[in-house]
Amino acid sequence: MAATAERRGSLNSVRRASQAYWSSEPRSGSWSNIRRASAGFAPPNAAGGGDPNGPRRSLAGSSGRREKEDSEKEGVDEEYAGGDIREGEEKYHRLGWKKLTVCLIVEAIALGSLSIPGAFAVLGMVPGVILCVGLGFVAIYTSYVVGQVRMRHPHVAHYADAVQLIWGKFGYELAGAMFAIFLILITGSHVLTGTIAWIRIVDDTAICALVWGVISAIILFIVALPPTFAEFAILGYIDFVSIILAILITIIATGVKAGQAPGGLSAVDWSVWPPPSTTFYQAFLSTTNIIFAYSFAVCQYSFMAEMHTPKDYVKSIWALGLIEMLIYTLTGALVYAFVGSSVQSPALLSAGPLVSRVAFGIALPVIFISGSINSTVVGRYILNRALPRSEIRLIHTKAGWLTWLALIATITLVAWVIAEAIPFFSALLGIISSLFISGFTFYFPALFWF
Repeated sequence: MAATAERRGSLNSVRRASQAYWSSEPRSGSWSNIRRASAGFAPPNAAGGGDPNGPRRSLAGSSGRREKEDSEKEGVDEEYAGGDIREGEEKYHRLGWKKLTVCLIVEAIALGSLSIPGAFAVLGMVPGVILCVGLGFVAIYTSYVVGQVRMRHPHVAHYADAVQLIWGKFGYELAGAMFAIFLILITGSHVLTGTIAWIRIVDDTAICALVWGVISAIILFIVALPPTFAEFAILGYIDFVSIILAILITIIATGVKAGQAPGGLSAVDWSVWPPPSTTFYQAFLSTTNIIFAYSFAVCQYSFMAEMHTPKDYVKSIWALGLIEMLIYTLTGALVYAFVGSSVQSPALLSAGPLVSRVAFGIALPVIFISGSINSTVVGRYILNRALPRSEIRLIHTKAGWLTWLALIATITLVAWVIAEAIPFFSALLGIISSLFISGFTFYFPALFWF
């Protein structure tokens, strides 16, 4: 009876240790605590006549060996758990829900909002509004599901880790490749937008577009250097003000221009439903451009990995989702109503030569800040995957910074090459949306739900 009671007590210790582990953030030594608690629970030693002290001593004696083997198996070493590493990791857990919202805004609200009026011109006013609002609520829900996966599996730090839960190693490799290619393509689209902006602002045909592409890539490289998202969030406030001002200038300028034209606003050739000339290809491309605008779930795991209170992510996705729906719907509907079927993509080009130069100048911060955060995310993913046990990945030593600089430079160079190879804004957005965003924003979260 005494042995049975003792075993029950030991089993309760195991349960308490396990509950403590799953109800808190992962920390070093949690599995070791569970193993030490379980060392007291063992079947009676047949050779010892049922004396429980014998097997407990045996298990306690081999506990150290098993812990060492498990540590080696899990890729944990004592040096990695040292004070320097812990000190370096502290800066990667300073993100609250407000800064998370800012990071999501930086990642989501940029190029997408500039392509919405062009999508309305193809789809018509009513389908455009329905898609902006409907896809917005779908994106909020799928991001909620994405966050729930992170809450139940705290080790998930990037999208590839989440896909591994449902598809194993194959899913991890596939999603990792998609994740990296997608973010590099996004950076490339910002190189292209930066090139268009510089050409429009300077208005000097003597300077080759290739030169402006190089200048844009260099700026994206510099802005992407902050390694933590808490530090990057500071730039996010500038980014948000920049895009709001650029959109307001575009809306006001196109409205004034339409009002001064012969016939006024009533002469604008916008339509409630898709124009008869709209083809399936055009409609599908425009729909993917709206989907592109709601792609904030892609980097959500990467951002949440730095949160000090991950459960607050729900506040962030609701705040972001409602802000996006408001901006996209108003921008698309108003600019389309003021310009009509001749609206250009990005929409800043429709504001007239002088105003578009001013708007592009104000939009420069959002072009480069929103583009560079994608380089930061993919850089962190590659670094954590390539050097999971190294102090270099924490980027707080000379070797770490040199590695980080080389990695961001390589990512930016590849993005620049893509921008030069696909020099068409809407076409590049359509390729990105069709290949990746639909999966990251809609397909994978639906699978996570199960």
